[in-house]
Amino acid sequence: MSELRKLAINPTNEQAQTCLRVCQMLSNCFRDIELFRFDAETGMVFIFAGEELQVIVPPNGIWRFWNATEL
Repeated sequence: MSELRKLAINPTNEQAQTCLRVCQMLSNCFRDIELFRFDAETGMVFIFAGEELQVIVPPNGIWRFWNATEL
């Protein structure tokens, strides 16, 4: 159990609520969510829905489409 706690994600409340809304919007548009990942180092959530939709949710909860040139 202690190993699982080390892997626990800790998004902010704003981030968690936004992730729920974004995933619901994607689902309403019949988009498969292929990847949902919390990066503990940056505190960012990445949501990939198909090959063309990539969303990033920072800790402040203001989501945006991810542009690979930002890295």
